[in-house]
Parts: sequence; C-alpha cells; structure tokens
Amino acid sequence: MTLLIIGVLLWAFAHWMKRLVPDMRKAMQDRMGDASKGAIAALLVLSIVLMVIGYRSAEFIPVWYPPSFAGHINNLLMLLAFYVFGASAAKPAKVWLGTKIRHPQLTAVKIWAFAHLLSNGDLASIILFGGMLAWAVISVIMINRSEGPWTPPPQAPVKKEIVLVVVTLVLFSVTAGIHAWLGVNPFGGV
Repeated sequence: MTLLIIGVLLWAFAHWMKRLVPDMRKAMQDRMGDASKGAIAALLVLSIVLMVIGYRSAEFIPVWYPPSFAGHINNLLMLLAFYVFGASAAKPAKVWLGTKIRHPQLTAVKIWAFAHLLSNGDLASIILFGGMLAWAVISVIMINRSEGPWTPPPQAPVKKEIVLVVVTLVLFSVTAGIHAWLGVNPFGGV
C-alpha cells in the first residue's frame, strides 16, 4: 500500500506545485525551460505507475461491503464521467454542459472517484479513489481562489454535442473491455 499512497501524493504534488510552491516551480522552469514541463509529465507518469502497481499488489482488506446494485450505479456514473470529461474538449466554444461547469475535467474525476468508492469497499480502493476525489475537490478550490470569477464560454453547435455522445459511448465501451480483460468485469461477475 505504500506505493499506492506515494503515487497518490506524488500525483497531487505534481499538479499543485504551481500553487503550493510557485518559487520552486519557477526556479525549475528558469533552469530547465520547456523541459520542466517534461519533468512534471514524468512525475505524473511515475505517479500513475506507482498507483497501478500499488493498487494491484495491495492486500485486499475489506472495510465495507458494497450492495449488489452499486456496480450498476457505478456504470451509469462512469458514462456521465466520460461525457463530463469530454465536455472540456471543444474549444473555444463548449458543448452545453461545458458552459455550465467551470472545471469539467476535475468534475469528471470526482464522479469517477465517487462511482468507484460506491462499488469498492476495500482499503486500497478507499485510498486510491478517496485520494483522487480529495485531490480533485482541493484542486477546484485552489483554482477558484487563484483565478477568481468564471465567465462561461460560448456554446458549441449541436453537432459537437452529438460527437461527444458517440465518443463517450465508444470510450466507455473500450474502458469496460479493458477492465474485463484485467479481470474486473464492470457488468457483473469476475
């Protein structure tokens, strides 16, 4: 579990550097130039690797037992999470939801984490998904405080909305297939 915890903390730190230790981040950028972005990206990749290895190797310690219907709620929330995440893709105009939510990517992470907390009651899942939920909530607060009021972007044409729905369904299906391939069937059974 140590690797999992380090991975979650490293993920948060790499994202929060600009706001928590701006002098360190600026010194890094001054020394390395654009390569500093590559260093941060490498930290993020390392954090994901640590989270995956830490989660997959963690001992299963049950904390609570999710009800049987939690998997269905998880799947519905995951469809929503993919859609919300994609709502940030259209630029400069946004699909309808992107004009209502200031941080669609972070909101999608919150939905993803909450959905997985509903359907997983073991300690490693609580650390991973609870940690990512906390990171997303704190990130929204930090960004809102530093950037001030938000002006919603203009709405994109309906065509982009239709494309987003199709992409959402495809990505959800691919992700469900990957989960099943890894031995975690999101539609029931193992």
